[in-house]
Amino acid sequence: MILLRRLLGDVLRRQRQRQGRTLREVSSSARVSLGYLSEVERGQKEASSELLSAICDALDVRMSELMREVSDELALAELAASAAATDTVPAPVRPKLNSVSVASLAGMPEERVTIKPPADVVDVVAA
Repeated sequence: MILLRRLLGDVLRRQRQRQGRTLREVSSSARVSLGYLSEVERGQKEASSELLSAICDALDVRMSELMREVSDELALAELAASAAATDTVPAPVRPKLNSVSVASLAGMPEERVTIKPPADVVDVVAA
């Protein structure tokens, strides 16, 4: 089961660590106890919208940015759970690139153009 509070806590922790800040610094700035912030980051406590707002202010991060990152994490977790629930994982679908015709615009002859995929194409599969 995917727990939103765990994903939210993971994203909050990453935001704090990216800034090189300690739990103590952020908890003081957000005016929340260090222990409670720690529990939120570990996904053990549900944070209220007021608490999230205070933490976001302390981290100087927009709540919409935080929620967007949580949403992305949730989408990946759902894909992984879906893939794990099926017996076979479908192969990634890559569009086939073939030659295309470029029509003339000002009486110029039709030209044949070949589009090739980049050499560093990487398939991303949820694990």
